[in-house]
Amino acid sequence: MSEIKFKIDGKEITAQAGQNILDAAADNGVYIPNLCHMRGEHPAGSCRVCTVKVNGRNMTACTTPVAPGMEIENKTPELEDLRSALIELMFVEGNHFCPACEKSGNCELQAVAYRYNMMVPRFPYSFPPKELDATSPKIFLERNRCIMCKRCIRAIQVDGKNVFAFRKRGSALEINIDHKLAAQLTEEQANEAMEICPVGAILKKEVGFSEPIGSRKFDKQPIGSDIEK
Repeated sequence: MSEIKFKIDGKEITAQAGQNILDAAADNGVYIPNLCHMRGEHPAGSCRVCTVKVNGRNMTACTTPVAPGMEIENKTPELEDLRSALIELMFVEGNHFCPACEKSGNCELQAVAYRYNMMVPRFPYSFPPKELDATSPKIFLERNRCIMCKRCIRAIQVDGKNVFAFRKRGSALEINIDHKLAAQLTEEQANEAMEICPVGAILKKEVGFSEPIGSRKFDKQPIGSDIEK
């Protein structure tokens, strides 16, 4: 594949043709916040947190392929405020009581909120009632924490069939489990489903608080620190 060059915040980036902006930036030590992206999986553009300005237009970095001569803005006050607002909306549209959540310290939404110094959301809490599904033998689905990122839909399959899917529409949209397929999940697949979820919406049964405070993923290093140079 041919190499192309473009700029992010004035920094020249070298990337492979066909790469999306998000992956190309990470390969060059530039962190663009995101919550729904998985390298190697088809991008969804669900969370919009990776929004950047490309040649003056707002675009999601995970769904936009790189092109020669692109001028990309990543760290502007406008973009940072937009990302902060999106993160705050995710908190008020669910029930993210972090101190009591098993994913605390390993939660990407929590980590991004810390990165943006979120203390109190600017929006009122809605606390919509969402049903918890604990009928599968190996996993819980806590819909109150789900941010509709589609990671589980795209990544978790049994015999080539999706274990998770969206159901309903509009404000009633929610993640659903195919219980027949979920009953066939191996221990490894159940762990993968829990790990791939950026929040605490999918939890493996009988695991709970498996890591002590101080040793969790984001306890010592902020999210993105493994990318930034």
